[in-house]
Amino acid sequence: MEYRREIDGLRAVAVLPVILFHAGFQFFGGGFVGVDIFFVISGYLITTILINELEAGQFSILNFYERRARRILPALFLLLLACLPFAWFWLVPDDLKSFSQSLVAVIAFASNILFWQQSDYFDSSAEFKPLLHTWSLAVEEQFYLLFPLFLMLFWRRDQRLLLAVLVGTALASLGVAQWGVAKDPTATFFLLPTRGWELAIGSLCAYYMSRPGAGRHSQRVRELASLGGLGLIGISIFAFSKYTPFPSVYALLPTVGAAMIILFAAPSTTVGKLLGSRVLVGVGLVSYSAYLWHQPILAFARHRSVEGPSPALMASLVVLTMVLAYLSWQFVEKPFRNRNKFGRPQVFAFAIAGSLLFFSIGIAGHKTDGMRSVKTTPQQQEVLRTVAASPKRTACHTKGLDYRKPQDACAFNGPDGEWAVFGDSHAIELAYALAVELKSSQQGVRQFTFSGCSPSYQRADVNPGCSDWTREAVDFIAADPRIKEVVVSYRIHSALFGDHEGIYPRLPDEFTDAKRIAIWASYKTILNRFVSAGKHVTVVLQAPELPSQVDKLIRQADDPRTVDGVSMDWWHRRSAYVEQRLSELPAGVRILRPESLFCDAARCYAVKDAKALYFDDDHMSTYGAALVAHSVAAGQPRACETGCPLESAAWTRTPKESH
Repeated sequence: MEYRREIDGLRAVAVLPVILFHAGFQFFGGGFVGVDIFFVISGYLITTILINELEAGQFSILNFYERRARRILPALFLLLLACLPFAWFWLVPDDLKSFSQSLVAVIAFASNILFWQQSDYFDSSAEFKPLLHTWSLAVEEQFYLLFPLFLMLFWRRDQRLLLAVLVGTALASLGVAQWGVAKDPTATFFLLPTRGWELAIGSLCAYYMSRPGAGRHSQRVRELASLGGLGLIGISIFAFSKYTPFPSVYALLPTVGAAMIILFAAPSTTVGKLLGSRVLVGVGLVSYSAYLWHQPILAFARHRSVEGPSPALMASLVVLTMVLAYLSWQFVEKPFRNRNKFGRPQVFAFAIAGSLLFFSIGIAGHKTDGMRSVKTTPQQQEVLRTVAASPKRTACHTKGLDYRKPQDACAFNGPDGEWAVFGDSHAIELAYALAVELKSSQQGVRQFTFSGCSPSYQRADVNPGCSDWTREAVDFIAADPRIKEVVVSYRIHSALFGDHEGIYPRLPDEFTDAKRIAIWASYKTILNRFVSAGKHVTVVLQAPELPSQVDKLIRQADDPRTVDGVSMDWWHRRSAYVEQRLSELPAGVRILRPESLFCDAARCYAVKDAKALYFDDDHMSTYGAALVAHSVAAGQPRACETGCPLESAAWTRTPKESH
């Protein structure tokens, strides 16, 4: 097929935003759409090659998969091999087990299915998965397992029927994606049935370009259409965020934009000249290797850094990614594409041997629980067993547009609970622990929690579904006479100021005073609604965050039975805004500070008495939540007003004259 420089330039436009997005540069909030652009490019190029071979009568399934093996496997195997020593030395057993599972999934081209089961693509935990990005390779290979056979079946028989089936399938896939972002956004993001339409757009471009007379457009049409396509891509990269429902109709912007460039850009157009520049073409040529290398480099850096990599370090790692990408392209990708150097038998033998090697390593890591007995001491193992989240975390939590309705909230100790626990994901373990605490007295607890949902009763939250759910849940709790006690728990510091220092680099103006005022106003409104409805309200303030994942801190500690977190001085500064405004909360609200249970005068702890207080770097473990739940169920505010020293008082009650 004819080489088009602008297609390689389009690859650069796809890969650079993905890398910068994963590096944490928030300006590229929609950088993840680069994968969607890759899907369109892949569909176009592969279908073009297949159509040319079918028209020439030279199509061979064996040749097709040989080309795929030459293209995909050498650089992929090199990457997996390079990851092994870093995974062994730097990953804790749980993470090593997860990495081992992903090794097996990568070899089976099923990593999209694995990651669908493990976590949301946009969860902070996903940033620590070195092979997360291979989900897109799995989607492509699953598509190409069937597509060549489909094309071969219809090409000679009825091309109009082929076109109708391809268009119909693409529209159905898009329809399922639009439906799925509300019903199951994680599955929709990762799985082929909701991604296939993006590859099909590229295939339709190839089909159109194969027709006689295709592409004969005026220069003006080419200019306007290709500029429009680049504009659509730019909008999606810079205007989208992790809260954009995706891949829904929103994904039409980057995919249709890519298609417009493929169909209309030419060396004579402005976009063609831009994308055909030496720099972008060079980046495009190494884009596959760059895509492979970037995620493991960034993920291992996050694992290694206690405080979290700085923006300067992340920028340096982006440069390192491009250097490794060039070396991989020059000395691995190019030689394996040369049939004179590596024949078909050698390529297939290499594919089988490499697959067996990494499959075996992955199975070994899984079966040995991440080499737990080798990588941890008995003391560490004892403490690590307490790094536990609520067993009902997945079943009872909600998020997204298709959220769990308040009337369907999980109920513990009976259906008619007199206790309600309300908040974001930081209330999940508290709800479970409170139910355990109250089980002997047969007091029921209902859990109302929404992932990443900051107080938003009076404001529209960018997190889809959050504001609507908040209003519905608050009104439901307020109106239910069976509910007497309401426990409210948010990660309120993060809602007001973003994640704690050193984890995610952010633009300075992302958290404005206006936004903080709106969040705090909603916070007060929610509490006022409960108090006005005659509920006894307890606010559990945010627990001190950790500088790193608790399992990492346990492994690095001299004595895993007592592990430091942050200093009380740091936590005082982190809490200042909230502490200064507690007197604004409704009269009579009980306020509990978890730091009074987790900290002493100088330090806050990640582990106390050989028990982990957290299961990651900010969510309480079931043990930590049990300490708080015991105080909620049995404790009373001490005889002091708002402003009690944090290190000396668990409880505060807002004064009677508060508003």
